[in-house]
Amino acid sequence: MNFCKKTIHQKLFSLVCLTFLVLLSSSSSFAQTVIKKELLQSGPMVGYSEMNEIGLWVQTKKSAKVQIGYRPKLEIATNKVISDAPFQFTEAIQTNSVTAFIAKPVLANLDHSTKYEYKLFINDTEIPFDYELKCQTQVLWQYRTDPPKVKFAFGSCVYVNEETADRVGKGYGSEYEIFTSLYKENVDFMIWGGDNTYLRDPDWGSRSGIMHRYTHTRSLPEMQPFLAGVHHYATWDDHDFGPNDSDYTFWNKDITAEAFQLFWASQNTNLIEGANNVVSTFAWADAQFFMLDNRTFRQAQNYKAENKSYFGEKQVQWLIESLVSSKAPFKFVVAGGQILNESAIFENYATYKEERQKVLDAIKEQNIEGVIFLTGDRHHSVITKMERENDYPLYDFTSSSITAGSATPKEDENPTAIKDSFIVGKHNYAVIEIEGKRKERVLTITYKDKDGKDLYSLTLKEDELKRADK
Repeated sequence: MNFCKKTIHQKLFSLVCLTFLVLLSSSSSFAQTVIKKELLQSGPMVGYSEMNEIGLWVQTKKSAKVQIGYRPKLEIATNKVISDAPFQFTEAIQTNSVTAFIAKPVLANLDHSTKYEYKLFINDTEIPFDYELKCQTQVLWQYRTDPPKVKFAFGSCVYVNEETADRVGKGYGSEYEIFTSLYKENVDFMIWGGDNTYLRDPDWGSRSGIMHRYTHTRSLPEMQPFLAGVHHYATWDDHDFGPNDSDYTFWNKDITAEAFQLFWASQNTNLIEGANNVVSTFAWADAQFFMLDNRTFRQAQNYKAENKSYFGEKQVQWLIESLVSSKAPFKFVVAGGQILNESAIFENYATYKEERQKVLDAIKEQNIEGVIFLTGDRHHSVITKMERENDYPLYDFTSSSITAGSATPKEDENPTAIKDSFIVGKHNYAVIEIEGKRKERVLTITYKDKDGKDLYSLTLKEDELKRADK
């Protein structure tokens, strides 16, 4: 009898303990969720990647302490899972209103060729997510193996509706589920090609308005998983720079440059002397990217003068010399507006014909191989191919738009476009893959709709972007 009583008491005690642990766990989970709702505005977002360092980005709703815990998860070259590695922690960063409550933790002294998992802590509490937080260092392949496969997404024109600031009528943005499709692509990184947010009339006149617009767009719920698990690089166009069709005369350009620097986790921007700008460059495997600024040095499109400035003399010189220095078989020049479209309409580079010709002549005279332009702006997608005498053809991959409204091109514009490549009336993005042995690399670009379905594809071999007589 005593034995039975003892057993019953033990069972009751175990049940009480279990109930207590469940309640404690539920209480902790509830507290984490409350802190997330009260303090996390957007992010985390993964920014630049190098072989031993990664930049992250987080925005809080008010002043808070932000810290990242991280550890290696997978060796990329061997596909070996790394288990039981202890978490390391970044230094804590206290966000504040001066910098829009943004923190940019840096994961330093990492192992190259490695995928990492990470956790976000705000005010010493781990924030829960129902999707994976991951990032990767770049692969050390040089003098060892063939270059690794590269897979990245590219697109432009992201409009997120806000009724109180938008024009009257139907919202200009839609189909935000496209970010779920982008997330499922499992790309290494994303290149945002400009108009990554749309400043509205109430926004561009003040610093608070500009910061609000950048914050509002970045906080889109559908965007968050994509931000947290893919590396991100960006340039801008008129709508994240200022008003529609804006140029260097925009009075608040220093504030929008500040916002751009705050809201992207880039390692090296503002490379051109003379003004705050967003020019940068980075490499991924054997591809190099040159992120141009088509606004800061640009003269008004309707200004009547010869040799008008679009990128500006210093930026053009930097671009050409950087292309000459690059050893990459694929050199991607990223700009907000179309470069190769010969029609001098809208904001195409052709409306600044002297500077455009200078760039095209320099690419030819300097025997620069492997140049491909990535452009946005036009609210439709298309591939433009420029044949050149005694030289390889140049390509301009235009991708637009991700969520902003679409526009139909004029019937007779862009005479050198690949006609079957026009994508009109559909939100879309591009996925570019580069693979193959060194010196035998193959590039494939595939345009996809909001659901990730293929719309158009083109494949180019490395040798097709070289002079045949060289």
